[in-house]
Amino acid sequence: MAKNYDQLAKTIIKDVGGKDNVNSVVHCATRLRFKLKDEKKADDDALKNTDGVVTVVKAGGQYQVVIGNEVADVYDAVLKEGGFSGGGEVPDDYGEDDNSSFVDKAVSLISGIFTDILAPLSAGGIIKGLVVLAAAMGWLSTKSGAYQILYVIGDSIFYFLPIFLGVTAARRFHINQFIGLAIGATLTYPTMVQLATSKTVLGTLFAGTPFASQIHTTFFGIPVITMNYTSTVLPVLFAVWFASIIEHWSKKWIPSVVQMFLVPVVTMLITLPIAFIVIGPVMTWVGDAIGAVMSGIYHFSPIVAGLFLGGLWQVLVIFGVHWGIVDVTTADLAALGYDPILGMTCMVCYAQIGVVLAIIKQTKDKKLKETATGAFFSGLFGVTEPAIYGITLPRKRPFVLSCIGGAVSGAIIGAFHSVLYILPSMGFFAIPTYINPKGGSMTQIIGVIIAGVVAFIVGFTLQMIFGKKSVDAEYDKKQSEKEKVNETLKATPENGKIMPLSEVKDDVFSSGAMGKGVAIEPTDGVLHAPADGKIIMTFETGHAIGMKTKTGAEILMHIGMDTVNLQGKGFDTLVKKDQEVKDGEPLVKFDIDLIKKSWLSCNNSYGIY
Repeated sequence: MAKNYDQLAKTIIKDVGGKDNVNSVVHCATRLRFKLKDEKKADDDALKNTDGVVTVVKAGGQYQVVIGNEVADVYDAVLKEGGFSGGGEVPDDYGEDDNSSFVDKAVSLISGIFTDILAPLSAGGIIKGLVVLAAAMGWLSTKSGAYQILYVIGDSIFYFLPIFLGVTAARRFHINQFIGLAIGATLTYPTMVQLATSKTVLGTLFAGTPFASQIHTTFFGIPVITMNYTSTVLPVLFAVWFASIIEHWSKKWIPSVVQMFLVPVVTMLITLPIAFIVIGPVMTWVGDAIGAVMSGIYHFSPIVAGLFLGGLWQVLVIFGVHWGIVDVTTADLAALGYDPILGMTCMVCYAQIGVVLAIIKQTKDKKLKETATGAFFSGLFGVTEPAIYGITLPRKRPFVLSCIGGAVSGAIIGAFHSVLYILPSMGFFAIPTYINPKGGSMTQIIGVIIAGVVAFIVGFTLQMIFGKKSVDAEYDKKQSEKEKVNETLKATPENGKIMPLSEVKDDVFSSGAMGKGVAIEPTDGVLHAPADGKIIMTFETGHAIGMKTKTGAEILMHIGMDTVNLQGKGFDTLVKKDQEVKDGEPLVKFDIDLIKKSWLSCNNSYGIY
């Protein structure tokens, strides 16, 4: 029978100062993370003594109520009880400041948004590639129901990518996930997709300039430059980000009684017209400008154009401005019967999977190896989104190396003067689109095949030589931190006997709800820092202390069980919150004899956890 958390939710809301004191609430792996209007209204002691609450932490501008493994269920009950608009689960580092660059933050944001959908992206890519292969080999007719259904299964996540990204972006920007979903659905609504290719032209905006754009519809008299948003990335991300600003703004003046339905109304009515009127045109104009520049460079030197476009193609796709190149291709095919521009990009995918294969060989992280393997097979068929967003982009250097391989492939295609005669498919399925329907030399086809092989080799080789250090950087940090902590503990055996955390007589710690760790039966009364770092949490009672190491690991050190009941007696905290500490530096002095007496009187543990 499912556990009822309604009463616990009522207690938590009451003790954080009531629902009117709550600006927002989200949750991570173990904690409810409140942003309160006034933290002084919260009753720390009452919450700490509430059954179902482990403790309370104040850090990073948040009031954190530690729950443990059941946090997701408690979170749902809190949302229901308080009538809050939930932002969903967030990373453990949510709300904490960091010194990373704008580029690092942008890459981390985009990669984080894609993390949850990497599995279906890989699956869709593999299915789609196999179906196209089956059709190319004559095993399936493209007119058969089996082909159409299987193709839809593989292609749906790519076609409706903005809908999926609307949900995951909403989590990252901390707004209602269903508003994010609605934004993605609106961008891909069939009527709007059809308008992008409508033959009804109301006029041309910026006629006679490189930014000339046909107008197919208006919004209260305002011209709307329509485009096909299916399979795009940046438009929905910018739209959800803008929606987060509108949602937070609207909550400040809309009465809480009607926020549940009025906030989404205001958010969507403001966000989506802006998305269609502003975000779309910006993407269109940037893409058109890039297409015009690449056409000019091609006429100067096909090899130089190939270097530029092959190297930048993945970046253009990420920012959703590659459609300008597609527009140039469509126009060239209609006017000339062939196109030299887009054709320089079709083998870039093999530079990407060459890098991914090298990463599979280099990594020690089993989870990364599994993810990369799926991305590799998807990439074989030309679907590289899982490889880009899940593997190379988050590590930055491998992505740059794949772009170099892509530049080489583009230069080779340019050198062979290979051109497209129809719009291309994916990966090696694009090769037939370089065949001149009027016949002639096969040199162009040979050039494309060479470009794909060389791109793969270059990507693989560059990653093996220059990219290894970036593969397991985060993994190595975690492993190094574990080893460092263990070495610190082992280096001072006289300070205590190390035991498995599972032997602690407290379910919250022994079950691992608070994370992995060790238990120590101390032989002297001084707690030392296990690594260099910063104190992020202290207690007036002195019985526990938290720190964040230089490598980003959060460590909670708890002295005894229920020692909070000693009210600070026997404890002397030697450091303050936000203080930088060195490996081995004393943090807390404690009276072992006093804790033992307390332990004997209540049959509890007295070690350090």
